[in-house]
Amino acid sequence: MKITKIAFLLGAAALVPSIASASTLEEVVKKGELSCGISTGIAGFSSTDSKGVWKGLDVDFCQSVAAAVFGDASKVKYIPLTAKERFTALQSGEIDILSRATTWTATRDTSLGLNFAGVNYYDGQGFLVRKKLGVSSAKELSGATFCIQAGTTSELNLTDYFQANNMEYRAVTYDTSGQTVNGFKSGRCDVITSDASQLYGLKLKLDDPDSAIVLPEIISKEPLGPVVRQGDDEWFNVVRWTMFATLEAEELGVSSVNVEAMLKSDNPSIMRLLGTSGTAGENLGLKGDWVYQMVKQVGNYGQMFDRNVGKDSPLNIDRGLNKLWNQGGLMYSMPIR
Repeated sequence: MKITKIAFLLGAAALVPSIASASTLEEVVKKGELSCGISTGIAGFSSTDSKGVWKGLDVDFCQSVAAAVFGDASKVKYIPLTAKERFTALQSGEIDILSRATTWTATRDTSLGLNFAGVNYYDGQGFLVRKKLGVSSAKELSGATFCIQAGTTSELNLTDYFQANNMEYRAVTYDTSGQTVNGFKSGRCDVITSDASQLYGLKLKLDDPDSAIVLPEIISKEPLGPVVRQGDDEWFNVVRWTMFATLEAEELGVSSVNVEAMLKSDNPSIMRLLGTSGTAGENLGLKGDWVYQMVKQVGNYGQMFDRNVGKDSPLNIDRGLNKLWNQGGLMYSMPIR
């Protein structure tokens, strides 16, 4: 009687297993590679270098998961997706994980059958304008034309901001960031609006990067992170704790440079992290050296940040909110114990 009543209240679907109920981890291991959804090209996050090799913070996360699962960071199949394609690709099973500068919102988290595994980059929406426009604040952009990428949170944020400030604007939408910057180059718009991190990358694509500036205003919260399908807690845990482990490694001073030496550490936290004690890997269905493999092959979070978007990259973005919690930032790993 109780089951019948629950089924009536929640609908028949409440008793039907999710599409993701089959173990994603088992399927990934069976096919021998991780299918990872990334962007079609966002500098610092996922873009190809001169040799056609995918690089970026989101790419590094895909490799970290592959290293944790296979002990081999190279076992990744990259699936470039536009903003409009990304969720369908994950829902349909075309990809195992979405690692594509995707903002965690209530609607996405509760209505699409998806789970955000955490935040690997705290961002916010900003504005890139030509210097010759003569503006120094977003409040001076009333009547301007904006180039914007379709299928992103930027569209609604822009509408909300201009409505709240009693300003008007016109929008020209594009499917990819490359098309967006080309629209800006050709003069179809006065402003590009997107996550601030992306604006620094788009600025570098201009013929004269010094001809444009990023305005100081940040008009939204854009917590970006990896996404998986709902209904498979085992896979969700693997992805979530892989992200946490990259942060824990940085906090404990474990990097790709010293990880071999750290295997001999008698620090209990480092021993649990690297699998010389405890059962963290076993509890996830992985080998005990899962973190050792990811740090050795890909690095800790700080290394990934610095080389892709931070001080060792052309973007040279300050870590800001993306510093560790004990350095004034928001990045915080749950305890691995």
